[in-house]
Amino acid sequence: MPKTSARLLALLSLLQARRDWPGALLAERLDVSPRTVRRDVDRLRELGYPVAAVKGPDGGYRLDAGAELPPLLFDDDQAVALAIALRTATTTGAGIGEAAARALTTVRQVMPARLRRRVDTLRVTAVERPAVRPDAPVDSRALTVLSAAVHAREVLRFDYPSASGGEPGPPRRAEPHHLVTWGGRWYLVAWDLDRDDWRTFRADRISPRTPNGPRFTPRELPGGDVAAFVADRFRGADGSGEWPCRGEVVLALPAAAVSPFTRDGVVEALGPDRCRLVLGSWSWTGLAAAIGRFDADVEVVGPAELRDAFAHLARRYAEAARPPAG
Repeated sequence: MPKTSARLLALLSLLQARRDWPGALLAERLDVSPRTVRRDVDRLRELGYPVAAVKGPDGGYRLDAGAELPPLLFDDDQAVALAIALRTATTTGAGIGEAAARALTTVRQVMPARLRRRVDTLRVTAVERPAVRPDAPVDSRALTVLSAAVHAREVLRFDYPSASGGEPGPPRRAEPHHLVTWGGRWYLVAWDLDRDDWRTFRADRISPRTPNGPRFTPRELPGGDVAAFVADRFRGADGSGEWPCRGEVVLALPAAAVSPFTRDGVVEALGPDRCRLVLGSWSWTGLAAAIGRFDADVEVVGPAELRDAFAHLARRYAEAARPPAG
């Protein structure tokens, strides 16, 4: 029979591996008597582990959630995965960077030397691209409130100011379906009850109101896949995958110099130093500006709205280039 301490760790590991364990099966796995299992369960309870008895023909045990977090037992791969996740937690935009750093220190202190060396050799500096850095990190408590509403399937009431920072309108009402991250920001995918359509709301702008509304029956997300839905929603205005503004130009650049920087654009070679580019954007001005960043001569094929957008930017840039008066 293994020593009591080793047996307790083995019992704890088994209880963490699945939800319910018949007492007889635990005794068989640990090679002890059912009476010894009962005594070891009592010892775990004294150490703060909430082990509940499961009623039934065979009886059994379950590791429940308690009022406090007791010591946890991880295998080697779980421990290393946890350390890596904590190292990169600052890129989530969830406002948990300081807590993650403290948690990593705690986990590292109790790691065996072989795992500590593996973690210490992994020198990761989590850096976010400035272009997608959130305006403000989301408070982790706000994320918890949103996630709870998603889980409970309860209508969410919240204030949501406009992107320009103007006065918020009346409270919004939505059926929350998914809490997702995209480009360093957190978004709530929800059915907007006031607009009768699917919407993606930036979580850092949401100010939940209490209490939540009634429970709802989940609707089916278009396409059935949240990742594809979010990708399409940010690529187009209606979730169809098409940009609301799409234009065609000819650039005085080789196709190989343009294609790495167009994401979902279409590039066609027209010769060694010319290519055709079909690109989309949320606005015609934004599309013209995106094309202008290639720093090459541009021939607009169409439509007329794109040509007008280039003229609008030309006037704006000409005005910006004038020396200050006086």
